[in-house]
Amino acid sequence: MITRVILVAFFLAVLFGGIFGWKQYTARQTEAAQAGGPPPAVIAAASVRSESWQPYIQVVGSLEAVAGIEVNSEVGGQVSTINFNSGERVKRGDLLLELDSQTDQAQLKGLEAERTLARLNFERVAKLVKERSVSKSDYDEARANLDAAEARVSGQQALIDKKRIRAPFDGLLGIRRVDLGEYLSPGTAIVPLEQLDPMYADFTLPERDLARVRDGQVVDIRVQAYPDRIFSGRIIAIDPGVNAGTRSFRLRAELANPDQLLRPGMFADIRVQLPQRNGVITIPDTAISYAPYGDSVFVIEKKETGYIVNRRQIETGSVRNGRVSVVAGLAEGEQVVSAGHNKLRNGQSVIIDSKPAPAERGASS
Repeated sequence: MITRVILVAFFLAVLFGGIFGWKQYTARQTEAAQAGGPPPAVIAAASVRSESWQPYIQVVGSLEAVAGIEVNSEVGGQVSTINFNSGERVKRGDLLLELDSQTDQAQLKGLEAERTLARLNFERVAKLVKERSVSKSDYDEARANLDAAEARVSGQQALIDKKRIRAPFDGLLGIRRVDLGEYLSPGTAIVPLEQLDPMYADFTLPERDLARVRDGQVVDIRVQAYPDRIFSGRIIAIDPGVNAGTRSFRLRAELANPDQLLRPGMFADIRVQLPQRNGVITIPDTAISYAPYGDSVFVIEKKETGYIVNRRQIETGSVRNGRVSVVAGLAEGEQVVSAGHNKLRNGQSVIIDSKPAPAERGASS
């Protein structure tokens, strides 16, 4: 019985002694690790680069035809002839449509006869006035009658001419609005006509951009119908005043449209090209920590024992293709942390990943 108790006590002493010894060992290891500091963090680095950027003003606008109208008639009448098809290209002066003018032609003949009679009467009076057989007032009356007859003939001829509708300029016709035999009232729309080459792009800019634009400045335009194509043009007009309600001003650009792909009314994404900027300091946007009190980056510094990082406040500018321009705070050639900066603190040791920074892997390949 005593031997059994001694054995149990021995085994318990060994067990508790092992547990106590293990705890002491792990405590010493933890103290040693804390004394040496945390292990270096693995980060991705990116270089601060100096680039040449083409700045621009991004704005939206709409396309307008150089000339676009609804062809109509100044006078009323019944459609007797249609000389065009919908969607047809026409030249200036092409006859598009004729209204019935038979009654007007008959009236013209009567007026021409009256003019002939007035001319004969005037010629007789002119001979007699030379012989002093008639008074000067009779001569003046005959002259006035002849002038009035000629005016009536000219007016009737003009009325007949107005019933022959012609294209006022070169362009593309739209869908016909009238039919043969239809009676047209004055001003009735017949067919739309648009001149499509060149085209205008109209847009507005806020007043703060007034000093940045001028006549002749290049604009690049994209439309939803052709998203992979860029149409280039130049500013040709700037409104002289600023709208007091919106504090903006209107501009108009002209662009060539030889293939007539662009059409009036299209929504246009417009970039007004500004003078090129050289020596723009840029970094990847992933390197920046944005905060209400200011933007910052972790700058990598080389020491004798390795690399450490320190946070630095910077002033950022415009963004382009994943890179941000830095107005102040960095110099060309410095390195910043582009990935892994969320776990860093000032003065912490780091190990730079051998792979390119995520923001620069596409450029490296």
